Amino acid sequence: MTTRRPTAEVTRALRGLVDDRASVRLRAALALGTTPDAGCVDALVERCASEPDFFVRDALTWALTRHPASVTLPRLVREVRSEHARARSQALHTLSKIGDRRAWPALTRALLTDADDEVARSAWRAAAVLVPDGEEPELAAALATQLGRGGRETRLSLSRALVTLGEVAVPALRSAAAAADAEVRAHALATERLLRDPNAGFAFAIEEAKRVVALGDFGNAGPQDPPDQRGQADQGGRGGG
Repeated sequence: MTTRRPTAEVTRALRGLVDDRASVRLRAALALGTTPDAGCVDALVERCASEPDFFVRDALTWALTRHPASVTLPRLVREVRSEHARARSQALHTLSKIGDRRAWPALTRALLTDADDEVARSAWRAAAVLVPDGEEPELAAALATQLGRGGRETRLSLSRALVTLGEVAVPALRSAAAAADAEVRAHALATERLLRDPNAGFAFAIEEAKRVVALGDFGNAGPQDPPDQRGQADQGGRGGG
């Protein structure tokens, strides 16, 4: 894709990205994705860093995925080093949607342990998608250091990332299940339960894990057959946007 002189439609859409009305910004993002133009990538990435509306951010990410990775990746990789948390989070989210493993080196330990929960959640998701073959155990070990962190949504995001890695995450989870911190132990046990039984639901897995930790019943903490009655599996939403 070559950069060309913006058409009237593109110029109008670029102006629309900074309109006060979310509906106008949404239409502008969709227009820029419908007719990709490499010259618009910088504007799309910059808007991601400040866009307050979830649906508009989602459209901005979609628009960026419509452009060639050769154009978007360098700009997004620079953005994950931004001092602004939303810019980092949205860039990481977009990289996960593009799915090009050339972005893997940008997924640093600093991002995986970012103090901002939204940034960290986006980094976990992106890392689980972009990790090269053979590097999954190292990633699992890094992710396991964050077990027990944050509230329900943060913990669910981390569990999902670890479950995405599959069996290679089990050693790290087993190690964390022996940690001194009860919250870490419970989160590790719940994550392994989800790995064994994805239909269990996060809330159910957490409550069962807390019971195990409280009773000190580690000898029976392995995967069990699910009971006949339980709540429906949780359906968590996307973060990073």
